[in-house]
Amino acid sequence: MDQVLDLYFDFDTMQRFFPMLWEGFVLTLQMTLLVVSIGIGTGLLLALLRAFGVRLINWPMQFLVDFLRAVPPLVVIMCAYFALPYAGLSLSPFVATVASLALILAAFAEEIFWSGITSVNRGQWEAGRATGLNFFQTLVHIVLPQGVRLAVPLLTNRTIEISKSTSLGSAISVSEILNQATNAQSIVANPSPLTLAALMYVVLFVPLVAMSRWVERHYRWQH
Repeated sequence: MDQVLDLYFDFDTMQRFFPMLWEGFVLTLQMTLLVVSIGIGTGLLLALLRAFGVRLINWPMQFLVDFLRAVPPLVVIMCAYFALPYAGLSLSPFVATVASLALILAAFAEEIFWSGITSVNRGQWEAGRATGLNFFQTLVHIVLPQGVRLAVPLLTNRTIEISKSTSLGSAISVSEILNQATNAQSIVANPSPLTLAALMYVVLFVPLVAMSRWVERHYRWQH
C-alpha cells in the first residue's frame, strides 16, 4: 500500500508540477469551450440548412457528416495537422485539434438536431403555415424550439464525450493536461503527475456533466 501511495500520490511531486499542469488545465478549458460553442453552433446551422431540402447542398453535406461520424477523432486530428500543409494550409497544433473536434461535434450535432426537427409532429408545420407564417418562420419559431428540446439529452451526452477527446491533442504536442502530465512523468519517472491530471479532468468535466443533467431535467419538464 505504501508503494502505491509513493508511486501515485507523491504530493511533493504533485506540488512541484502543479503550475505546469495548471497551464495545461487552462488550455484544455479554452479548447473545450471553443469545441462546444463552434461544434454545436455549426451543427444547428447545418440542420437548418438541411431543412430546406436543396439536394445539391444536402448530398455533399451528408457525405461530409457521415465521414466525420465514421472516422476516429485522432485520425481527423492527425490529418488536419500533418496532411493539410501539403495542400498549402498549415495549422498550429491547437487550431488543428480544436477545428477537428469542432467539426466532429458539428457532424453529430447536425444529425441530433435533425432527428429532433423531424420528430416534431407534421401538424405543427401545418398550424404555423395556417397562421400566415412562411416556411422559415415556421421552422425557426415553432418547429425548431420543439426539436431542440427533443435533441437535448442526446446532444449533451455526445458533447461531453467529444469534449473529453481534447486529450488526443497530446499526439500532436498540444500542451493540454495529459501532455503536461506525461512530460512531468518522464522527468521524475513517477506517475503522480498523471494522478493530478486525472483529478484536474474530474474538476473540469464533472461540472459539465452536472450542468447537462440540469439541462435534461429542465427540458424534460418543459416537454
